[in-house]
Amino acid sequence: MNFLFIIGGLVLLIMGGNWLLKSAVALSLKLGISKIVIGMTVVSFATSAPELIVSINAALSGASDLALGNVIGSNIANLGLVLGITLLLGTMHVQKSFYKTDWPVMMIASLLLYFFLIDDKVITQNEGIILFSFLVGFLVYLFRFQKTSAFEELPEEDKPIPVYNILFFLVSGGLGLWGGSELLIEGATSMALQFGVSERIIGVTIVSIGTSVPELAASVIAVLKKEKAISLGNLIGSNVFNILAVLGITSIITPVKITDLGLLTSDIFWMLGISFVVLPLVFIPKGFRLGWKDGILLLSLYVTFIYLTI
Repeated sequence: MNFLFIIGGLVLLIMGGNWLLKSAVALSLKLGISKIVIGMTVVSFATSAPELIVSINAALSGASDLALGNVIGSNIANLGLVLGITLLLGTMHVQKSFYKTDWPVMMIASLLLYFFLIDDKVITQNEGIILFSFLVGFLVYLFRFQKTSAFEELPEEDKPIPVYNILFFLVSGGLGLWGGSELLIEGATSMALQFGVSERIIGVTIVSIGTSVPELAASVIAVLKKEKAISLGNLIGSNVFNILAVLGITSIITPVKITDLGLLTSDIFWMLGISFVVLPLVFIPKGFRLGWKDGILLLSLYVTFIYLTI
C-alpha cells in the first residue's frame, strides 16, 4: 500500500506541476508581471504548501524536529537536488535580480532562522511574527518595484487564456501538488518508520525530499517548456517561503522547539552553505549562467549531505 501511495503521489505531483506552470505563465501575461516575480510568489507559495501543512501538523503534534527538519531539509534539497537535476537538463541564464534581491533575501532569511535558534533552541511566537512580517515586506517590494512588462519575456507561442481557465489551472495545480505530496509523504514516512528512524532524519531526508518533489516537478516542466526564469525564481522563492511563511506561521501558532541538536550542529550549516555557494556558481566561470557542471556539483553536495546524515 505504501508503494502505491508513492506512485500515486508522483503522478499527482507531475500533473499539478504542469497545471500550476500554465496558470503562472498566464498570470504573468494578464497582469504584466515578470515571470521571475510570478515564480517567486504564485508558484513558490503553491509548491511550499506541502511544507506548511506538514510543519504545522508536526509542531501541533509535538514533533517539532520533524517540522524544522522538513524545512531545513527541503531548502537543501531545493538547491542541491532540484536545481542540480534541473541544470542537467539545460543551461540556465540568470537575471540580475538574482544577486540584487532574490539571493540576499534568501540568505537573510536563512541567517535569521539560525540566530533565532542558536541561543534558546526555539522559534517563539514573536520571532514567528518577525519572519512572517519580513515575508510581507518582501512581497510588497516584489510587486511594487519588480513589476515589468511580461510581453517581451514571453515566447511567441504563449497565447492569452480566459481568466476562468487560469483559475482552474491554479486551483487544480495547487490541489494536485498538495494531494500528491500528502500521498508521497504518507507512503515514504510509513516505510521509514518501520526501520526506527528518528524524526530529524525522517524530516531532513524522506519528508524533505517528498515535499521538494513539487518544486522538482514544476522546475523540470518549466525548463522543458523554456520557462527557466520561473524555474529559478520558484526555487529561490520556495526557500524564502519555507522559512518566512512555513516556520513563521507555524511558530505563530505554536513555538517550534529543537530536541535533536543535529539540526543545529549539522543540518542548518548545510543549508547555509549550499545557499551561499549558488552565488559564486552564477558568476564562475561565465557570468549569469548555470550549466551542467554546476548541476553535478550541487547534486554531489546533496548526496554527500544525505550520506553523512544517514
